[in-house]
Amino acid sequence: MPSPYFTGLMCRCPRCGKGKLFDGFLTLKPECEKCGLNFTFANVGDGAAVFVILIAGAVIVVAALVTEIKYQPPYWVHAALWIPMVLIVTLWPLRGLKSLLISLQYHHKAS
Repeated sequence: MPSPYFTGLMCRCPRCGKGKLFDGFLTLKPECEKCGLNFTFANVGDGAAVFVILIAGAVIVVAALVTEIKYQPPYWVHAALWIPMVLIVTLWPLRGLKSLLISLQYHHKAS
């Protein structure tokens, strides 16, 4: 059995580690194309989104406060800096974290 952390972060099937887990960006496939594992057991809900929002929110707020205190830029600079940064630090880890939660759910038989 492959490591749940490896299969989760690589967005692979939690049983075989070879098949892809997602059909789109966050849409689960109905089953693994390699081993046939049915993914209907996977129900992570909003767990991945909550973790990402809390962590990314803390990072962005601290970075914005440090930037404001140290450089005092105009408001348009804040918008130019933090709007793209919010998109990057929320969307980039979301897929991997959702896959990790699904893989850990399968590993611990929490369905």
